[in-house]
Amino acid sequence: DGAWERSVIKVILHNNDQKVIVDAPVEELPEIVAREHTMLWVDLTDPTLDEVAAIGKIFSFHPLALEDTLADDIRPKIDQYEGYAFIAFYGMTHSSEGCRAHSVDIFIGTNYMVTFHDSALPVIDETATRWKQNVAALGNRGPGFLLYSLLDALVDGYFPVIDEITERAEELEESVLNGGAPLLQGRIMQLRRELLMIRRVAGPERDVMNVLVRRDPPYFGKKEVAYFQDVYDHLLRVIDSVDLTRDMLAGVLDANLSMVSYNLNVVVKRLTSSSIILMSVTLVAGIYGMNFVHMPELDWQFGYLFALGLMALIGTTEFLVFKRIDWL
Repeated sequence: DGAWERSVIKVILHNNDQKVIVDAPVEELPEIVAREHTMLWVDLTDPTLDEVAAIGKIFSFHPLALEDTLADDIRPKIDQYEGYAFIAFYGMTHSSEGCRAHSVDIFIGTNYMVTFHDSALPVIDETATRWKQNVAALGNRGPGFLLYSLLDALVDGYFPVIDEITERAEELEESVLNGGAPLLQGRIMQLRRELLMIRRVAGPERDVMNVLVRRDPPYFGKKEVAYFQDVYDHLLRVIDSVDLTRDMLAGVLDANLSMVSYNLNVVVKRLTSSSIILMSVTLVAGIYGMNFVHMPELDWQFGYLFALGLMALIGTTEFLVFKRIDWL
């Protein structure tokens, strides 16, 4: 009994006679699993080692599959075992700190589904609602429709995250068109890292869905496989959206680098023009500042004014020339 103290455990049971989804006590799991003509879903949030071991003992899960549930960064996959399958999938959430992938480990059998995940996910409650609606609409409580409800909710959760990233990318694109800035480089690279994370997850998940679509597990029917095809199509849309946004960000990155280089070039031209003007004026001042006794204008009454006028003339001429060629 001490194994059920820390994490949040939900037990959802669909009885054959009751026709509704109800909560069931955790302590009755061994007895519920033994029932026939029922559909059981056990969901664990932030499970402990003892809880994982206890659930594994009740359902007779393979130790290697249980070990995968404790891994922090497992690649999405599907493994077939005797009487059940293990599926590693991911959900996506987005906050002010960026997007984050949440591992959802799924055990699916003939009359049950067990899920482990690292934090509370709104998609779990949404899945329960979808499952109930699917049962009411399609008249089938089998594991295939429960798994479909969960995977469909997880994949649909990708789209708001991608839309948020796309909006931020468009804002960066507008900022670049308004002049660009070196600081935008970090924000662009952050978005590209987030998209890369989604792409790294969605790619293997597409392979998982391909297995569910192409190879009918013994506990799924052809009717469920048709719905898995819908999830597969959604994943293709996710991957296409990620690739398009990444291409857009690559263009934004190149445009920002070009704008930064252009702005730097403008500054360099202005500094160069100013330096040339000052050097020309300094040249005249240096010539007339030499301490030679025999200089043509040294004793001339208007020599000082002539030198100032010459410097002003040279400086004004060069200023107008640089202004004309847009260097100032």
